[in-house]
Amino acid sequence: MGILNLTPDSFSDGGKFNSEKSALEHAEKLLKDGAEIIDIGPQSTRPNAEFLSSKEEIDRIGNMISLIKKEFPEALISLDTFYAETVKFGFNEGIDMINDISGGQYDDKMFDVAGETKLPYILMHVNPSYETMHDKVKFEDITLEVNRYFSKKTNELLEKGVKDIILDPGFGFGKTVEDQMKMIGETEYLGFEKFPLLIGISRKSFIYKPLGKSPMDINEETQKLHWKVLEQGAKILRVHDVAEAAVTIRQFCEKNKKC
Repeated sequence: MGILNLTPDSFSDGGKFNSEKSALEHAEKLLKDGAEIIDIGPQSTRPNAEFLSSKEEIDRIGNMISLIKKEFPEALISLDTFYAETVKFGFNEGIDMINDISGGQYDDKMFDVAGETKLPYILMHVNPSYETMHDKVKFEDITLEVNRYFSKKTNELLEKGVKDIILDPGFGFGKTVEDQMKMIGETEYLGFEKFPLLIGISRKSFIYKPLGKSPMDINEETQKLHWKVLEQGAKILRVHDVAEAAVTIRQFCEKNKKC
């Protein structure tokens, strides 16, 4: 899954792809580099980011989804939003899946809309409100906490008629460095092996800050961690640097004679 931010204020690539021309060019590059899914994000969720309404998200997206679908019909498009109305808009434009960082907690209509559209839904573990999204919580057992959350939320989604659920443990959202490294080491225990697991660690601060590096300068370390989570059953990597991740996946598949 390659990341396409349509935002002026994302932490590592803000403002680069928020015009139609640059966004289409970047989508093309992501696909050429090996992405199968393009994750379109109209709103930054980094700490202290500008908060947008659903209408502002929709205005920012414009006709970008339909343009990408027309230009690259083979691409799967994921829409990164926590608003039900934005999902409805995206569904009409042709999105293939919902990537909701809020787990339905920031818009109480989200699970209903996910059930109505029948789109695959990415369920992420996160703190229960937008305001506390990035508040660091030290959990007694992060793996147990995430699995409790997944158990409750997947049951709710299944009751709403959502059949295709993908789990995201929420790296970079309200967790200590220690807990995030623990999640890397215990990826195989996340999600009960009932649903595919998505891992999004690209350019995350729990990797680069302890190393004293910038988010753009941790590719080697990130690929080593990608390898670790692939060994433990991760199915989707959400990344900025698609070409590098594609090499890691190819080498992993060749070595393990699978994929």
